[in-house]
Formats: sequence, C-alpha cells, structure tokens
Amino acid sequence: MIRKILPLSKKYAVFGILSAFSIAAEVFIEVQIPFLLSKIINLGILGGDFEIVKSLGLKMVLMALLALLFGASASRFSALFGTGFGSECRFALFSKIQDLAFSNTDKFGTASLITRMTTDTNMLQGIAMMSVRILVRAPFMFIMAISYAVKINALLSGVFLFVAPFMAAAIMLIGKAAHPRFRRMFERYDKFNASIQENLIAIRVVKTFVRGDFEKEKFKESNEHLYNAAVFAEKLIILNGPIMTISMYFCIVAILFFGSRFIVGGTLEIGDLSAIISYVSQILMSLMMVSMMLVMSVMAKTSLSRVVAVLDEAPAIDDSGADETLTVKDGSVEMTDVCFKYNESAEKNVLDNINIKISAGESIGIIGGTGSAKSTLVQLIPRLYDITSGEILVGGKSVKEYTLKNLRDSVAMVLQNNLLFSGTIKENLLWGNSNASNEELEKACEAADALRFIKSFPDGFETDLSQGGVNVSGGQKQRLTIARALLKNPKILILDDSTSAVDTVTDRKITQALKKMTDTTKIIIAQRIASVTDADRIIVLEDGKINGIGTHSELLENNEIYKEIYISQKQGVH
Repeated sequence: MIRKILPLSKKYAVFGILSAFSIAAEVFIEVQIPFLLSKIINLGILGGDFEIVKSLGLKMVLMALLALLFGASASRFSALFGTGFGSECRFALFSKIQDLAFSNTDKFGTASLITRMTTDTNMLQGIAMMSVRILVRAPFMFIMAISYAVKINALLSGVFLFVAPFMAAAIMLIGKAAHPRFRRMFERYDKFNASIQENLIAIRVVKTFVRGDFEKEKFKESNEHLYNAAVFAEKLIILNGPIMTISMYFCIVAILFFGSRFIVGGTLEIGDLSAIISYVSQILMSLMMVSMMLVMSVMAKTSLSRVVAVLDEAPAIDDSGADETLTVKDGSVEMTDVCFKYNESAEKNVLDNINIKISAGESIGIIGGTGSAKSTLVQLIPRLYDITSGEILVGGKSVKEYTLKNLRDSVAMVLQNNLLFSGTIKENLLWGNSNASNEELEKACEAADALRFIKSFPDGFETDLSQGGVNVSGGQKQRLTIARALLKNPKILILDDSTSAVDTVTDRKITQALKKMTDTTKIIIAQRIASVTDADRIIVLEDGKINGIGTHSELLENNEIYKEIYISQKQGVH
C-alpha cells in the first residue's frame, strides 16, 4: 500500500532529504556532548584543571547551539515535506473522485469520501512529517550512542539489552490489538460526518419542521459513538508511554547500581558513569521514538488502507479504448433491448427491455409515476451509468465508442436537483460555455425566461449567488440551470423535471423557445402533461418498462395510464 502513495512525495522529496541530512548532523553533534562532559568531570573537575573545564565547556556550548540550528532546520524541512505530501495526497484523491462513475462514489458514500480527504489524509501527512525525522534520528542515534557507550564500558552499557526485548514485545502486542480499534473509530468518523452533512444540507427543512432538538439529540448520539470509539482505541495506545518510561528508568537505576560498584572498585570513573547514563538514555530514547513511530503507524495503517482503496478503485465506466477523434454528428438516440440495474447482484432490473428510436431534432416527452425510472433512463445516454445489457446508439454510434468527454460535450442535462455554485450568475452560466459572449448569455437567458429577473437585480449578471443558489427562488434557479444548458449548444438536451418550480405561463414560454431549436434533440421529463403536450412523441414509463409511446392525442385514446394522469391533472385531483 505504501508504494501506491510513495510517488506522491516525489515533488517534495528534496525537503525530506534536507531534513534527513539536518537530523543526522544534529544527532552526530548531540552524541559528542556526553563524551565531552565525561572529560570535563574526569580531567577538569576531579583533576583540578580549570583550563580543560573552560575550553571543553565552551566547545559544548557551541556544539549545543549548532545542534539547535540543525534541529530547527530539520523541523522546518520535515514540515515542508509532510504538508507537501498531504497536499499531493488530497489532490490525488480529488482527481480520482472526478474520474469515478456514480456507481463508484455511491459505493463509498459522500461522507466517507470527505473523511478520507480530510481526517485520513491529515493522519498520513502527520506520519510523513514524523517518519522522515524519526526513521533517521532513531537508528542513527541508536548506533552512535551504543558505540560510544560500549567504548567507555561494554559491560555496564549492556544493561539495556535485557530491557530491549521487553519493549519490543510490548510495542508489537499493543500495535496488533490497536489496529482493529482504529478501523472502527474511522468508520464512526464516516457516520459522524454523514450526520453533519445531512443536517447542513437539510437545515431549512429542519427549521421549518422545528426539529432542531431532535437533530441535536441525533448529533449527540453520533458524537458520543465517535468519542467512545476514540477512547476505546486510545486507551490501549497510551499504555505505550508508561511502558517505555518504566523501561528507561529501570535501566538508569540498574546502571547507577552497578556503576557505583565499579567506581568503588576503581574500574570506572564518575565522568564515565555520567556519560554512560546519557548514552543509555539516548539509546532508550531512540527505541521510544521507534515505539512512537510504530504506534502512529498503527493509527495511520487504517487511514492508508482507506485512502489507497479510493486510489485503487477502478472507474466503473472506462473509455480508454474509445476513439478520441470520434465526435457526435447528430442528436439521434437509439436504445435496443436495454436493461439496467444499479447493483449487479440485484434480482430485478430497474429498466427492463427498453426499445426506443429517437431522430435528431425530435422532441420527446417522458411521463410516468414516481419510481418508474424516468431519470435513470436519461442518465444512460451520456453514460453516467453503464447499461447492464443491450445497446445505446447516439449519433448512429455506440456510446462506448466515444470518449466520455466527446459524448458528454454533446449532451446537456438539467438535473432534477438544480445545483448552482457559489459565485456570480455569469460565472455559473459560463459552465455551459466558458467562451460565451455577453450576447450569447442574454440569448440563452431569454430562451429560459431568466433574462427579465436577472436584469432586475442591481448587479445583473454579476449578482453573487450563495452556495447552492439559496438566495434565488426555486423557479429562478431552474431557469438559470436551463440557460446554462442552452449555452452549451448541445446535440441532445435533457430536461429532468426542470420546470416543476415555474408557473404554467413561464413553462409555456420555455417550451416555445425549445421548439425553435430544430437541430437539437429535446428529451423532457415532466410531471405535468402540459409540459409535454407539444412533444413529437411521449413515452409512458411504468415500473421501468415502456407502457406506451405516441403523441398526446394518441395516448389519450389508447393508453390508460396517460389518460388517468391527464384527467387527474385536468380536474385538479392529486
């Protein structure tokens, strides 16, 4: 898994190398200081030579300042390396998500993807920042400190050899037991984020129904579950600190006990004992660093697997074998024996045995009850989902022969959920055509009956929209999204119940404007029959199957479902 994300650090590798060099220099200087201290004690203080104390003491101060400089440099370089890696990791995840099909993102869930791009990536960023320092400092300090300690007194410095196996076993046992606990903790993070996301999206509904107290209780429950999962995981990890500290103090006490005997016996000097204590402390400190790194790696292992799962996810829709030069020549659509289901393991198809032939420039209406798969049907045309079986032709070619870009560039969709982005009205409209002139903007808005209300705003096209377009009405939002689609000048225009929030007069104006687009195939999903009466043909869907196809008058004569909808709407029965 590490090899999957290792290339993400390439851009900032120079900072990692500089950090490693700075740490090596810092450790090299730090290890010299206890040796100098032993000389000061043995030759200067006990030997009564003040000149040695003064010269070696000054040298120690200079070395300490130099070590501080290298340490500060190492911290800066490792921070640049870690934050750079985190930035690349987030960008790689975001880029991958853009390439995934709806079925892929449905598999992970929005809340989980957000957690992976924030909490999980921050965890990996932290481990990257720490690893570049610890993985150099710990082994380098261990090797140098043990060599100096053995040089002074091999027998006494061997005390830590009795403690090291105990420390290693404790680290391994803690790490093995902690990993599943952290996995459960991050699953709780997903549910926690889902709870927040749902509340913020539906905040107006919550306030309208005065359900604030209910939402608070729901959040409290989700928050407590996350807290309990975090405590359950952390209370095992925190054992690492006391175990390492006890081991360290045990070593120091043992060295003092045996070292004092060596001093009394005349085989060890006081300065040497002081140096050995310092070196053994450095040795144990390096082991504590390794233990901390292993503990962090246990925490990061879960995050790593979650991030890599997204990066390794194969897009459900692949256009790698498509002809990049092939473009859609016209807006004709043909579906032959098309079946579709969202999950391969599902027993029943969402769409079953669909056979439709739509000529270029034709206007098609789609009517059906809730759950009849109207939206699903039109989403198959630009390959937002791939069909389970059958064939779909657009412009006389299979949709799989086009690249996704070329296919989707020829199709404009106004979705049921009309989404606008934060920014100006003009910036939102330019999603349809980034090179559109002001004249083209006005023409598209006029066709969507949006120009009048846009000009009523003091700033006109430069009016700022809040995220989601919450500072305009539902009908205004629908008309802006229709204008955005028209700016694309598509071969196929799909309106998925896109005039439900406008009045019948406005609906009629938009319908009349669309009729003038003779070169564009119009597919209009509607709940109101009045929105599709002028269509060349109307498709009646029932439970994912075609129940009837014909003109308004033909369906009134021979299609019971269409007739029932028409009568109920005409009489105002709901």
